[in-house]
Amino acid sequence: MEITIRQERFDDYKTTEEVVKNAFANMEFSDQAEHELVSRIRKSDTFIPELSLVAITKDSDSTEIVGHILLSTIKIINDNQSAESLALAPVSVLPHYQRKGIGRLLILEALRIAKELGYHSVVVLGHPQYYPKFGFKRASSWGIRAPFDVTDDVFMALELQENSLDKVSGVVEYPSVFFE
Repeated sequence: MEITIRQERFDDYKTTEEVVKNAFANMEFSDQAEHELVSRIRKSDTFIPELSLVAITKDSDSTEIVGHILLSTIKIINDNQSAESLALAPVSVLPHYQRKGIGRLLILEALRIAKELGYHSVVVLGHPQYYPKFGFKRASSWGIRAPFDVTDDVFMALELQENSLDKVSGVVEYPSVFFE
């Protein structure tokens, strides 16, 4: 199976949303609305088209979108400062293609592009055994907190530029589209 990662295109939107919906259909901690979040982010000023990527399988007869990742802008705010960061939300792979390394490919490529674009950090709410494989650490180690109650081990951050979070602390401010 050959996998290609590329930027999502406008004509992919409907298919991508179905991939996201199906990827989360049986997830225990899902509200089953991740595909709607993707749609809302695309329509907001936090959307970065270069950081909306799809994974495509190719075989002899056809191609199929089997995964998607989206990074969008957020802020980390305290009394003295505001720092821009990125939220990794969501990463989606069709159930039949999960556990084949596609999510890993999507994450690595999105992080590479984000760094290339000059972004400094990424925040994720996710599985504490999975995201550390990419260098994510507890956000609290930098004094960064979620705006809602979550356990410390599932709210993580990653520096894309060395020491970029050393002088950053506060509460992550997600755009309103995350809560609609």
